[in-house]
Amino acid sequence: MRLSRFFMPTMKETPADAQIASHRLMLRAGMVRQASAGIYSWLPLGYRVLRKIIRIVEEEQDAIGCQQVLMPTIQSADLWRQSGRYDAYGPEMLRITDRHERDMLYGPTNEEQITQIFADSVRSYRDLPKMLYHIQWKFRDEVRPRFGVMRGREFLMKDAYSFDLDYEGARKSYQKHFVSYLKTYERMGLKAIPMAADTGPIGGDMSHEFLILADTGESEIACHKDFLDNDWLDGVDLDGDLEGVVNTFTAKYAATDEKRDPAAEAALGGDLVTARGIEVGHIFYFGKKYSEPMGARVAGPDGQEVVCEMGSYGIGVSRLVGAIIEASHDEAGIVWPEPVAPFRIGLVNLRSGDAACDAACEGMYEQLRNAGQEVLYDDRNERAGGKFADMDLIGLPWQLIAGPRGLEKDMVELKNRKTGERQEISRESALARLTDD
Repeated sequence: MRLSRFFMPTMKETPADAQIASHRLMLRAGMVRQASAGIYSWLPLGYRVLRKIIRIVEEEQDAIGCQQVLMPTIQSADLWRQSGRYDAYGPEMLRITDRHERDMLYGPTNEEQITQIFADSVRSYRDLPKMLYHIQWKFRDEVRPRFGVMRGREFLMKDAYSFDLDYEGARKSYQKHFVSYLKTYERMGLKAIPMAADTGPIGGDMSHEFLILADTGESEIACHKDFLDNDWLDGVDLDGDLEGVVNTFTAKYAATDEKRDPAAEAALGGDLVTARGIEVGHIFYFGKKYSEPMGARVAGPDGQEVVCEMGSYGIGVSRLVGAIIEASHDEAGIVWPEPVAPFRIGLVNLRSGDAACDAACEGMYEQLRNAGQEVLYDDRNERAGGKFADMDLIGLPWQLIAGPRGLEKDMVELKNRKTGERQEISRESALARLTDD
């Protein structure tokens, strides 16, 4: 993509209401624009990142046998009355009435909808287990939307739901998602810590929040110091035995505010650390809470009716864009991990309009694109300093910089955005390095 044609309205000044790094940088980099309080339009650069995250989430959900559906944003209030949640949910739910005076709502979550779909379709234990997910926009009328996409009113969410015949089956579905989430976040360049979370009135020990550490995190957490090691996932076979992998990550202490255990923390002594974290996922077993009132029953092996056991598994997809930036940025701008970067390479022409420079950059642009690389080519007639600043701001993993002086010797500069390392090498070597993967 040529930057001269790409819609990327960057901002030099930081908006006054942007309080955290991700909000400031997403606005300045032209990734989003606010439509109203807590509601954002996603512009091309931001939407490319969002789609990268969606693809990773989809691939990891598909890998564990979770099947994708798409449920509506608008739901019937009758469904929520059936589960008992319509009046209990509170003012965060946006309630509306259609022209026939029927009560509707903009879905904040989908337990009722998916349970109805299952109850209307599945009759026998032979059809179990089932895991279904969708990625859909949701709305919760936050009293104080803030921090950009980190706490907005409208947000993109992946929620999955499992249906099993008994508790042991539900436990296995839970473990599949536990490991799937570790893989999902690792592919995005994140180290997400699974932490014991409150299960509310359901009780039990099957609820975990996945948090990434960041100074701007809303949650205070306590955990074993090993979780702060950048290599803490190394050496763990995430494709190994489910029970073993889950046990590996739950053996060491890690808890959110409401689950902290003073006795366990005292026993850890100097191995205990506290930090702030951003929640990027939550998995939860809730048994028969929805299946019982909504009739999600199947005929068991003995012919007797069995109420299904359920779990839910959420990932804040749009929230992840902000969370990744919070975890990976510097004073100059965003530093994207390669798997989620909007483009992998930024090609910078330092002398647009110079015939030799233009020809060399056009040639490299075509070679990289033909090799399947995602390239943003800065062909604008702008000062070099402005081009460098924009490339650092949007945070592409690699910058390939070409100017007339270097090209006289067939040399270009290659910059790694993460490390800041700059190297002057031949044009051929630079292209080989960028396409050798």
